[in-house]
Amino acid sequence: MINDQNPSKTKLYESLTKAGLSENESRVFLVLLELGRGTVTQITRKAGLNRTTGYDILDSLTAKGLVSISGKEPKQEYLAESPDNIIPLLQNQINEKNSQLEEIRSALPEMKSLHNVAGRPKVRFYEGMRGLEDVYEDTLTSKEEIRAYATVDDMHMAMPNYFSTYYKRRSEKNIMIRAIIPATPTGKARAKKDMEEKRQSRLIPADKYYFSPEINIYDDKVMIASWREKLGIIIESAEIADAMKKTFELAWIGAEKEGVTGDKY
Repeated sequence: MINDQNPSKTKLYESLTKAGLSENESRVFLVLLELGRGTVTQITRKAGLNRTTGYDILDSLTAKGLVSISGKEPKQEYLAESPDNIIPLLQNQINEKNSQLEEIRSALPEMKSLHNVAGRPKVRFYEGMRGLEDVYEDTLTSKEEIRAYATVDDMHMAMPNYFSTYYKRRSEKNIMIRAIIPATPTGKARAKKDMEEKRQSRLIPADKYYFSPEINIYDDKVMIASWREKLGIIIESAEIADAMKKTFELAWIGAEKEGVTGDKY
């Protein structure tokens, strides 16, 4: 705070600091307005600052267009520019803040998508063949039985070299799976390996119930693998996973009634 007891000067000091000048910048600028011009020694003595600080403050005020320099050392003097120069200085600051505001506004949607609110579902997207492998690798972390809607044809066609080892690794981890599978020749062939691959399959008529994406439900997660769009999605939500598990159980009962069994199997 300025030491001068003049209420008017105190108000001017407060106005300058509110406009963005530091305390020392405000003090030096007011001193220069009174002096008109002065050497570093004259200015710092009246402002109550040391010479080193005075040089730094005067350089800062010069860069802001509020002070100019006349002559050279040792007779160099500093002159106060018109207080009107504070207006464009503030306007530049406002323009810069508005630019920063617009930058943040444009980035908000993406930041919100990353915002990990406790209890809010997490949704992760994986693109391409590598992404589809990644979502299947996540199923191998399951601590419970996997419930699956699986179209084996599309899976094997998209990644022919992946699933032979995937089934083996899942079995070695002792992760059981129940799967509702369209009864295509490939689906039937896979179902014959149920015991070996720790799977229980229910085959459904492919002409009525063929579907492309695979859906796996496990732990607090729902995994969706879209073969046609080459996109993998993992939704992590206890509430959504629970609803999907209950829906699967209804489908499991329906698959038994609609299922392909006996000599058709």
